[in-house]
Amino acid sequence: MNTRRAYAVWVVGLLAYAVAVFQRGSLGVAAVDAQERFSAGASAVSLFLVLQLAVYAGLQVPVGVALDRFGSRAMVAAGATTMAAGQLLLAVASDVPTAVAARVLVGAGDAMTFISVLRVVTLWFTGPTVPVVTQLTGILGQLGQVAAAYPLVLALHHSSWTATFTGAAALGVLVAVLVVAGLRDAPPGAPVAPVAGWAEIRENVAAAWRESGTRIGLYTHLVTQFSGTVFALLWGYPFLVLGQGLAPATAAGLLTLLVVVGMAVGPLLGKLCGRWPLRRSALVFGIAGATVASWTVVLLWPGRAPLWVLVVLVVVLATNGPGSMIGFDYARTWNPVHRLGSATGVVNIGGFVASLLVVLAVGAVLDAMTPGSSTAYDLGAFKAAFAVQYLFWAIGLVGVLTHRRRLRDRLAGDGVVLTPLYTAMVSRVRRGARR
Repeated sequence: MNTRRAYAVWVVGLLAYAVAVFQRGSLGVAAVDAQERFSAGASAVSLFLVLQLAVYAGLQVPVGVALDRFGSRAMVAAGATTMAAGQLLLAVASDVPTAVAARVLVGAGDAMTFISVLRVVTLWFTGPTVPVVTQLTGILGQLGQVAAAYPLVLALHHSSWTATFTGAAALGVLVAVLVVAGLRDAPPGAPVAPVAGWAEIRENVAAAWRESGTRIGLYTHLVTQFSGTVFALLWGYPFLVLGQGLAPATAAGLLTLLVVVGMAVGPLLGKLCGRWPLRRSALVFGIAGATVASWTVVLLWPGRAPLWVLVVLVVVLATNGPGSMIGFDYARTWNPVHRLGSATGVVNIGGFVASLLVVLAVGAVLDAMTPGSSTAYDLGAFKAAFAVQYLFWAIGLVGVLTHRRRLRDRLAGDGVVLTPLYTAMVSRVRRGARR
């Protein structure tokens, strides 16, 4: 375990995930072009992403079940091929229904990728390395968003819609070939028992759902992920350009900053989760609280916020992706390997269901406050639209608190007593100093 071959296998999976992120985010930076190409308003364009995310979220449990049965290589290769088909269809689409069908295919392929790569991490690595590599997977995979923010935008402006998305489809096919050639489900000789039949499948899903460790993972994923996802995938770029009046290059730079800061934060969170596995909820509350506070400042700022305030917002949102990965660490530590795919799928539903509902709500509020407009949404409309996030933060925080209490009751029943966080940190520092 933790061998060179483990890292080589992981790199193949990481590349597949990065390309999936690129395919997923390709419509976000092309939102304005999509409105012009399909003569659609905000609600119609948000529908593309809403259905994409709905398919992604809706397939998480079925994909988790299939993952436990067929393994990561088959699922990642199938996902890359499906996304390639979706991008090729989008390349030739000239109407809204065809474009919607294309994004549904992208969502379906995307659904097969991430949790399959996480299973590779769990089976190829051991010990405290697992949360660190998990964080690295989530963060380095976001390089695909950088590719969407810069190369894809340049391709759209210097080539054509058809050529750009045909190229994205070709990239998906290439990844599928690399996965078949280089990805392996588990180390040689590793005992990975396949799921036997439908009765066992149903029991695995039910047991994963009953587990409070799975549920706190779901609510952790929800409360930490959706705001950054909505911002990065669709509404951040229009908000910065049309609402805040930034130049397109500056807006693209802020989206890139979001990815870069996240890459720096992710490994740190992974190390903290590995060192303080019973204190992960403190990180969750810190990330959620900072996100709520930064959005509150931007939404209450009179008129357009200065650039430094938007930079702070983006830096805080950069912690959302790494923060959501803590949810998968909960699933890993509270579920056995034979139902890990099902549990991970359940966790992954949280943030993406919240994301698709917020994407839809933002589009609906924008259209309601700017009737008859397609690209002239004002700052007031954007502020009202982004205020819908507070409902979802409340739901997520209540869920985390509820299931954290249940897990701590179980630990107390096993004789594990948690000291106050400050006391535990001081004790850890003192032990380190004595060494």
